[in-house]
Amino acid sequence: MARIIESSSGGRRLIKLSTADVISVVQEYQQLVHNNRCYEDIYSILNDKVIFLPEEG
Repeated sequence: MARIIESSSGGRRLIKLSTADVISVVQEYQQLVHNNRCYEDIYSILNDKVIFLPEEG
């Protein structure tokens, strides 16, 4: 599960991903773009898609 790490300086937070999170994102990416090889098509598909990661509770 993803873990949000707060910045001590109040800046942007970090999101630490587990191995399972990374594999999940890669698998979803591969399913979305497997027939699209053009950069513009892939960008458009991913730009319209929201990918969620569960937060560690």
